[in-house]
Amino acid sequence: MAIRTFIIDDEPRAVEVIKKYVQQVPEIELVGTFNSGIPAFQELQRNKVDLLFLDINMPGLSGTDLIRSLQHPPLVIFTTAYMEYAIDGFDLNAVDYLLKPIPFERFLRAIEKVINQYKLRTMTLPESNPVKPFVPDRPFYIYMRIDRQLIKVDTEEILWIESDKDYIKVVTGKQTYMTKQKISAMENLLPIWAFLRVHRSFIVPLNKVKGYNPNYVLIDSRKIPIGKNYKQICIEKFNPGNQSSPVFID
Repeated sequence: MAIRTFIIDDEPRAVEVIKKYVQQVPEIELVGTFNSGIPAFQELQRNKVDLLFLDINMPGLSGTDLIRSLQHPPLVIFTTAYMEYAIDGFDLNAVDYLLKPIPFERFLRAIEKVINQYKLRTMTLPESNPVKPFVPDRPFYIYMRIDRQLIKVDTEEILWIESDKDYIKVVTGKQTYMTKQKISAMENLLPIWAFLRVHRSFIVPLNKVKGYNPNYVLIDSRKIPIGKNYKQICIEKFNPGNQSSPVFID
């Protein structure tokens, strides 16, 4: 996977910092840098890229005006020294908004979002089927920031995800990964057809659930509790009258 990327910023120092960061992420391929919006816009008419690191406050053509001028804009991470521009950035469906000076750890958090959104954008969808849910025919990965690097985890290996205060644990059959992240943020990164949040502190993969009870689901020998606010969706998902559902247990 190579996510083709432009850096567009009128501050040379900012370009160098982002360039240095990008070089440490193998999934990101830097194919161009620009110090203003107009030449970047012209190049975007000729060449397709997947991601822009885009300064908002630039002379001539601002970053937000540049995005509005594109018929099919790529993924965008806005970069700026001015917090007041954040609302404009998110109104344009930016992946993230980085405030200068940009810490490397904050940069990696933005890259996590990019990688997962890029996979969703480029995934080949099967023909429409009104009965069967969409399940891709290729592996789906998440990227976790651990010890200042991105660790790739195959979602097929996940047994459950558990919140522990400000951290989450991703438990697989081989090992447990732990990172500082909200479980709600992880929920947004997961393929919605394959995972279900059953408790404010737990997310489970549907294909690993071996049994269901109104109070818990069974994965291996672990009973994962069902929260009271999640009972109805679990009833609908694990209805024992559905042959594809897990076995009901007392």
